[in-house]
Amino acid sequence: MTSLAPRISHKASQFTESVIREMTRQAMKYGAVNLSQGFPDFPAPRELKDAAKAAIDADINQYAITWGAKRLRDAICAKHKRFAGLDIDPERELTVCCGSTEAMISSLLAVLNPGDEVIIFEPFYENYGPDSVLSDAVPRFVKLRPEKSGDAWQWRYDEAELRAAFNNKTRAIIINTPNNPTGKVFTRAELEFIAALCQKFDTIAFTDEIYEHILYGDQPHVYMQTLPGMRERTVTINGMSKTYSVTGWRVGWAIGPPELSSAIRKVHDFLTVGAAAPLQEAGVLACSLPDEYYQKLAADYRVRRDRLLPQLEAAGFTCYRPDGAYYVVTDVSRFGFADDVKFSEYLVREIGVSVVPGSSFYRDPQDGKNQVRFCFCKRDETLDEAGRRLLRLKQG
Repeated sequence: MTSLAPRISHKASQFTESVIREMTRQAMKYGAVNLSQGFPDFPAPRELKDAAKAAIDADINQYAITWGAKRLRDAICAKHKRFAGLDIDPERELTVCCGSTEAMISSLLAVLNPGDEVIIFEPFYENYGPDSVLSDAVPRFVKLRPEKSGDAWQWRYDEAELRAAFNNKTRAIIINTPNNPTGKVFTRAELEFIAALCQKFDTIAFTDEIYEHILYGDQPHVYMQTLPGMRERTVTINGMSKTYSVTGWRVGWAIGPPELSSAIRKVHDFLTVGAAAPLQEAGVLACSLPDEYYQKLAADYRVRRDRLLPQLEAAGFTCYRPDGAYYVVTDVSRFGFADDVKFSEYLVREIGVSVVPGSSFYRDPQDGKNQVRFCFCKRDETLDEAGRRLLRLKQG
């Protein structure tokens, strides 16, 4: 009897498992300090945990409405009004999903058809490439390049390169601001340039704004949705994970005009049904936290950033100082390894620090072969231990 060879789909064969999550597994295997995957190693806010426990005890343990519990949708809309200044209809313009990751893929699946093109800035959060493949879309990549400005580095796109990427097949563009992995915060002028192209080519902007409250400089977070002509062609992706230090809760959302939201809800319904009901209830409290919470969040992460950067520089890394989010991209060419993957393997096994190879953030691995990404959403003692271990690079 002849056995049938296992077959996988053409889509699944076009991408690998997550490199970021693999580096966490490597950290666990070798007992390394995990500065690869972006989850805090400190406790979530006590009031959120208490709210989740209370919701479970109150028996809020069955299905919520598939596109989000009413109380949470109202709370999200109130928070969005507070920070973005927009009135969002919780009944027609908001879909609560199982994390911002699901919100993004549900949104893309709801909008894109085979052959549609989607523009992605690179380096990019690693999910965006597979998301475009799963959506049967054709990704078009536009580079963000680090440029020295005084003592600082700024990641910028070339306007001519971006303009050339747009054409009559361009259905979507993904904008992540503040950006993972670079920490770039897109300026109003940059977003206005993108908005003009979106309107010219009838393109939808999908904005991943999960780090909206984690900012370090004078550059504010600008909501693409608020720019003239963009309310009706923007889907805003966000969630609880990064702002409230609950990455494992998987509660996110997509905000968009009614026609798009209706399609997103249908995909979401059959993809995951709905996010965890008691955690949605805790999200109601999260969205009502005072301004001081968000100010402290950014201030605490600034301290962590400024704690890690000099330790990386002391170990020999060239650091691209981030303006937002909680990652730092570094240049590792001076260490003499063949590429970022070899260097990352050496770090986790021999030095005891786990990072993400830069090549995982690019279409062409060669573009990231001299880069690795560190995350600093960690306790002081975690960052300091990583710094001590990294000094061994100097000794080698």
